[in-house]
Amino acid sequence: MRTTYVAPFTDGTARETQRKPTAPAPAESGPKPQRGDVLLVGFDLGTNTSCVKAAWANSPELVVNEIIPTAVGYAREGLIDNLLPGNAKVLYGHAALKNRLYLRMVSPLANGIVNDRAATHDFIRYIRQVINAPSGTEIRAVVGLPASADRAAHDQLMQVLTGFFDKVMLVPEPFLAALGFRDESRLADPSYIDPVRNSIFVDIGAGTTDVCLVQGCFPTGEDQTSMAFAGDMVDLLIHSAIRSAYPDVDISIPKVREIKEQYSYVGKLDSQIQVGVLVGGKPRKLDLTVIIGDACQQLLVRVLDCLKAVIAQASSDSVGEVLQNIILTGGSSLIRNFDSELQHLLVEEGYEKPRVLTVGPNHKELVAKGALVAARQAKENQWTALAT
Repeated sequence: MRTTYVAPFTDGTARETQRKPTAPAPAESGPKPQRGDVLLVGFDLGTNTSCVKAAWANSPELVVNEIIPTAVGYAREGLIDNLLPGNAKVLYGHAALKNRLYLRMVSPLANGIVNDRAATHDFIRYIRQVINAPSGTEIRAVVGLPASADRAAHDQLMQVLTGFFDKVMLVPEPFLAALGFRDESRLADPSYIDPVRNSIFVDIGAGTTDVCLVQGCFPTGEDQTSMAFAGDMVDLLIHSAIRSAYPDVDISIPKVREIKEQYSYVGKLDSQIQVGVLVGGKPRKLDLTVIIGDACQQLLVRVLDCLKAVIAQASSDSVGEVLQNIILTGGSSLIRNFDSELQHLLVEEGYEKPRVLTVGPNHKELVAKGALVAARQAKENQWTALAT
């Protein structure tokens, strides 16, 4: 695990865009970068997890491919020397989570948009060092944005990206997920259903659930909807219900998230969910079957409502194919039975032969992968130049 020191965002550091200490080494394989080369970056800046992929414009080979927790931790006052790696004042990603007991943890994003500008700035500075492009490189980044993000959220993200990338394009995350899920090697196969041609992508992340009608081009505002009810809200519902049912149990949100990721479900469950926790240092079993099921069911019902709203935007000529190509992605798409239960609810609502698929465990990479595809296909007039 590499630990990179990056100075926090202050008046003194705001004018700096890079630091050299212990920056990650560039990949040794692939074409040798030359001064003036263009590096393309696909960047999924997620509420809980981010993914960055980068490649030279003239090469298909990835030179950066990282999944990093969107976590920033600032060292607490009074820590003894050598407690944190390199006596760092700020840690990021896995290193921040590993040492969170000694850090003031700050979430850069909430509900998919910038929550703490300084922490987001620091985190993007760290990502820029992970990319570690040589001097003279022009860096162009396609960055995912939640569906239906308003102008203020758009502008705020552009502000924190300024100084780290030369040119940027912001694209709705579900559309990028569709590009990332697309298997270009099968496009000539008549049996292959192209997710970019006619589909609905449902991206159930940590902060937001984004639903987007994808029909071959960038979606309009009418083609997509978003709600601030997703994985984090399920965590809060479970946490609140545990505190209500077991008042003497003090359980943290990170622990609740860990439990949810292991046991979450909707629909019927054949066995009880018995979870072991420590209460006052003593082991204890909690029956969380109903608590977890109820919280996940609330998410399912809300996803259905969003999905129905987007289905209504499909034309009569395309809606039949759209219903055959409803694709779930994002961390909460992995809730047990979520796809089959959503499909069942659509049938109950009277929709004609809906088919709901889940992209699977590689969902964390799809938006960044699609962003890199979009970067390669982007026309010059689609890029926004940023001040450096």
